[in-house]
Amino acid sequence: MHGGAGMAGPEMGDDRSVGSRPGEARDGALRSFHHGDFEVADLVAARVGRRVAVCLPARNEAATLGPIVSSIRATLTVTGGGADLVDDIVVVDDGSEDDTAAVARRSGARVIAARTAGGGKGQAMALALAETDAELLVFLDADVENFDPHYVTGLLGPLVSDPAPGQPDVALVKGFYDRPLHGEKGAGGRVTELVARPVIDLLFPHLSAVRQPLAGETAAPRTVLDKTGLAPGYGVELALLIDVAEHFGVEQVTQVDLGVRIHRNRPLTELRPQATDVLGAALRRAGVAAARHTAL
Repeated sequence: MHGGAGMAGPEMGDDRSVGSRPGEARDGALRSFHHGDFEVADLVAARVGRRVAVCLPARNEAATLGPIVSSIRATLTVTGGGADLVDDIVVVDDGSEDDTAAVARRSGARVIAARTAGGGKGQAMALALAETDAELLVFLDADVENFDPHYVTGLLGPLVSDPAPGQPDVALVKGFYDRPLHGEKGAGGRVTELVARPVIDLLFPHLSAVRQPLAGETAAPRTVLDKTGLAPGYGVELALLIDVAEHFGVEQVTQVDLGVRIHRNRPLTELRPQATDVLGAALRRAGVAAARHTAL
């Protein structure tokens, strides 16, 4: 592989302190990067023939999905007139009631219908993995309103670039970003702050340096995903993080600053199922059996 990891990126302020500059990881700290550390041309050379797929699980995301797919296709695929970096754009339609599938097709994605409508995010991600032959997979959320192709290049960068001397290979890349809520900086990510981070602090403290453990923007080699599998439901991101650290070591987890992420903020009533799945995934991996409740 050829390097992009040694390139200097833009200033990152406090975000750099969670890990390191590229190639200079501190003992006990996650390797952290900025999306600007990676140039498209360097990534094209560094992937050395490995196929790359960008996968988007989507349910009722017609309003935002089109610009995401169109942007990736136009800038990062040869068929769209862009760089030769992405080979496959896969949208898994998880039982949408709107025009998600039609919008995705018009924008240039390959659309796969979930085998069970509304089966959940983890199942949709697993189906995408099964339906592409790519060696490197980038997963993105489909509800991002300010998407930029640097989401893809930032996540791919650590996977295809040579690690610094003495550093291990990369098994998982997690994105992190500022998520404003109703215009207030840093106020988003309620399930992360109220469920995921506390359970990590208590049960998986070796993962406490991961800025956004529930980030849907993540990337991994197929070999890693084949080893860990993908958990069902909304707990898939935290489960994958825990499982990769268990099987490959936390030193093979990296994170990338993707800037600011604006997306649809859901009401609290819609967050409870997500929180339940996240907590359940963590407890199962900690060896705690969840009680079965029967409605009276």
